[in-house]
Amino acid sequence: MREIENKNSMVIGFIGIGVMGSAMAKNLLLSGYKINIYTRSKKKASDLIRLGANWMESVSEVTLNSDVIITMVGLPSDVEDLYLKKDGIIDNAKKGTIVIDMTTSKPSLAKKIFQKALSKGILALDAPVSGGEDGAKNGSLTIMVGGSEFDFKKALPILETVGKNIYYKGTAGAGQYTKICNQVAMANNMVGICEVIIFAKKAGLDPKGIIRTLTNGTSNSWVMENLANKMIEGDFKPGFYVKHIVKDLTIAYETFEEMNVDAPGLKLSLSLFKQLVEMGEENNGTRALIKVYET
Repeated sequence: MREIENKNSMVIGFIGIGVMGSAMAKNLLLSGYKINIYTRSKKKASDLIRLGANWMESVSEVTLNSDVIITMVGLPSDVEDLYLKKDGIIDNAKKGTIVIDMTTSKPSLAKKIFQKALSKGILALDAPVSGGEDGAKNGSLTIMVGGSEFDFKKALPILETVGKNIYYKGTAGAGQYTKICNQVAMANNMVGICEVIIFAKKAGLDPKGIIRTLTNGTSNSWVMENLANKMIEGDFKPGFYVKHIVKDLTIAYETFEEMNVDAPGLKLSLSLFKQLVEMGEENNGTRALIKVYET
């Protein structure tokens, strides 16, 4: 396989051009990588094509013509179809190809993909991200990686193009386990912040003033610094969709159950976000959780 640092000869296949994937693929293009792309709708990829990306007609065509494959899709079922179904990525990838799934998916599926890839001489990494749309656009995502450390080091120059904080966490599935930790902590934190805002209002306090005070204390967090004031202002524009956090927390809850780990906080936050979906808020940003408390 060609050295991954050589952008002039390295071809990256990118599958999944959604809000996150399109921004990540754009950063790779602008940094000098050659990109093959595939998504269900060619129209969706028009901006990337104008920037120089090559449109491919199928998953197999992308795979056969690329040295590295990056996937950023919706559900674990999508990941499984892409990698493990007949004529998918594993069936078509050349020996030595690096495949990097950056979808938030199941650790058990990441392990399954790794083992099947290994049997064919393909290098597989699970590398979910955190940082939302802004992080994807700015190339400042946090990336949590599982798989072989040797393979991780080979892929690192590419990961550094789309992310700022990149962590190798261990063997296959470790990236997904880490992302579960991130989502559970974030969701539970958001529940607490919603309760603080509602309480502050009831107590006759300025909620923005309370948040300003708390960000200088032990309760500070990324959620508090970046989302709390938007909750107060009623700005629910999606950076990360409610429907996606429900998917992620469902994966987390199922994984906790598989490992016999009790998680009352996770159970509560998942139920509240599901309630938000029932209210018709699935396409708003996660900070719309405050609406559950305001009803």
